Amino acid sequence: MTDLQIQCFLLDSTDPRRTAAFWQEALGWRRTHDEDHEVVLEPPAGSPQDGVAPDLLFLRVPEGKTVKNRWHLDLRPKDQAAEVARLEGLGATRTDVGQGDDTSWVVMADPDGNEFCVLRAFTPEELEEIAAGG
Repeated sequence: MTDLQIQCFLLDSTDPRRTAAFWQEALGWRRTHDEDHEVVLEPPAGSPQDGVAPDLLFLRVPEGKTVKNRWHLDLRPKDQAAEVARLEGLGATRTDVGQGDDTSWVVMADPDGNEFCVLRAFTPEELEEIAAGG
């Protein structure tokens, strides 16, 4: 085991405040640093994710996104269709990265074009297995 831990996940953006605003609403996280060239989001203070989940750091870059992300976030909602609709209302768009029509997830892009996936909800059986530590 190592003492190494992930501090933050960085996303390049031509407009860090705009992109951070989308993710702040999408995740319900708090903005803990806000400058023109960088914005940081962290989980809500006192939440189970606080101090555990990596921060999101949005950095200003001059160029727009041109190719598929090498890393992306996978989000696990309780209701996939409702979450996709909510995220579209916040400014996300559905996008095709070659995933095909038979996938159980929805690929979306934030306002800066960064892809992320909205996974299907866990089944009751999967939730029982997770609760049992499996």
